Amino acid sequence: MTQIQIGSTLTYDVKQPTIFLLKIAAAWTQHQMVNNERMTFDPPLNVEQCQIGPDGNRLHRVVVEPCQLSISYEATADLTPDIDRPREVGESQPAQMPPEVLTYMNPSRYCESDVLARFAYEEFGSLKPGHSRAQAICDWVFDHLEYTPGSTTSTTTASDVLLQRTGVCRDYAHLAISLCRGVGIPARYVSGYAVDLQPPDYHGFMEAFLDGQWYLFDPTRLASTLGLVRIGVGRDAADVAFCTLTGSATLLEKNVWANLLEDPSGVGRNPAVSTA
Repeated sequence: MTQIQIGSTLTYDVKQPTIFLLKIAAAWTQHQMVNNERMTFDPPLNVEQCQIGPDGNRLHRVVVEPCQLSISYEATADLTPDIDRPREVGESQPAQMPPEVLTYMNPSRYCESDVLARFAYEEFGSLKPGHSRAQAICDWVFDHLEYTPGSTTSTTTASDVLLQRTGVCRDYAHLAISLCRGVGIPARYVSGYAVDLQPPDYHGFMEAFLDGQWYLFDPTRLASTLGLVRIGVGRDAADVAFCTLTGSATLLEKNVWANLLEDPSGVGRNPAVSTA
């Protein structure tokens, strides 16, 4: 078991009555348990909490009157991922996939796999199907993009990133997801807290559905897949944005951290790992 202490603080200048939809709390999954959890608001607010979908995504909704709002979240996560030593992991056939996986084969807001399908097949269609092909896609994204904070915006799509060859973690994940879907591999976006990430922030990973399981990848290579505490999964980053607003508020400050408490499995390694 790997134990990780996580947390984040957000400060907003709220200019008019605003609804906040927050996705900053760690998910409960088969391989991730959350302990010592605390979320606080200053000023104090009535908070509605709900779970979205079958994957443990959690949403907190608050209605805020004009003020300076501070949001704090802290927890300890116990991770027990399944480590698959052999690399001979194949791909699943659509006829055998669970129905809930099929949506992750389709294009989405930031992942235009239909537009990029021809490129994906030209680059990766001849590779051996399976984990090695998904890894080759992530390696290609790492090799051909330059990690540049501030180089993209909230409207940047995978096609944009492929053309400009620069981006941040969400852009790397979006392009890898699109290329995987383009060759018929279901893929989805994963948001979370990552140990030793520099600069500290919420991090974007991706997962590919292979041989009946979800396998986690980080195309940026900025963090170990074993050091991820997941917040949520979705078709792309739009589904798991850390905060969605209806109203008017400006983010003044954001601090995010993930500190390793116990590491018997070796967070520094990056094997094939199933953590869903």
